[in-house]
This record gives sequence, structure tokens and C-alpha cells, in this order.
Amino acid sequence: MPTYTFFNKLAGVEYDKFMSIAEKEQYLKDRPNIEQVYTPIAIVGDHVMGTGPKVDSGFTENMQRIAEAHPNSPLADRYGSSKSSSKIKATEIAKKHGLVK
Repeated sequence: MPTYTFFNKLAGVEYDKFMSIAEKEQYLKDRPNIEQVYTPIAIVGDHVMGTGPKVDSGFTENMQRIAEAHPNSPLADRYGSSKSSSKIKATEIAKKHGLVK
């Protein structure tokens, strides 16, 4: 059963009560000077981009390894490669000259 917040218009007091939905509906129907107070919901989690816990370097390295195995995937777009820029450039030159497939 949830806890509801109510406001007494006559007394100017806000208070909480623990009751079922049916009890709440009857409570409000029987007391016209009482109204329910709606409060914003606290959102917790990392489902919003740019917020949430940071991942450790081991996780990032593992994701980079998987991204290298699947270069055309969205994962590759997000995590890229764990190779340094000089290593990538050397590989591109080797491919250009037919030294590496």
C-alpha cells in the first residue's frame, strides 16, 4: 500500500497517510476540504544520457575489444577502437600497399 500526501485547506496543513487506493478515494470523497498533493517523482538511474555512474577502464577496454570484432556495429561507433592513432595510421598504410588484408 502506498503513502499519499494530503493537504487540509481549512487548517493549511500537509500530511501523509498510508492507505490503499480504494481507501484514498473514499477518504477524499468523505472530506471535501482535503486534497491530494502530487509531488514530482525522483528518477534514479543512468538511463538519461550524460548522467549516472562512470564505467571503469576495464569495462571500456572490453567494449572496445568487442567493437573491434564488430566494426560496423553501433557499439563500434560508440566505443571506437583501443588502438592508438599511430597504430591505426600504420595499419591503413599497410592496407594501402597490400601488406595487410
